[in-house]
Amino acid sequence: MSDYSQLNSLVDYLRLAVPGVQVTRSPGSPGRGEQGALDVLMIAADSSVLVAVVNVLPAFPRSRKAGLSVTVTAKGKKLTVTAENAEEMLPVLDRFLDG
Repeated sequence: MSDYSQLNSLVDYLRLAVPGVQVTRSPGSPGRGEQGALDVLMIAADSSVLVAVVNVLPAFPRSRKAGLSVTVTAKGKKLTVTAENAEEMLPVLDRFLDG
């Protein structure tokens, strides 16, 4: 997973999406000379449930909302802007509020 902050969400998603799966989050152990380690998800299930886990994993990233959305009302006009980050959004909002 490229976004480590989504690990808890992945645990919840798997528990809801796949009946019978047991997902445990365990702290990783740093190797020699390393300062830290990422947590690891451990999945315990029978083979048919593990196949279901593998099948639903690609849907997880698609289920996450990307970016952020802001709705602004000014001078009687309403604008909704959706972007990946605030830096993309600010120029559009500046133009709207100045116009």
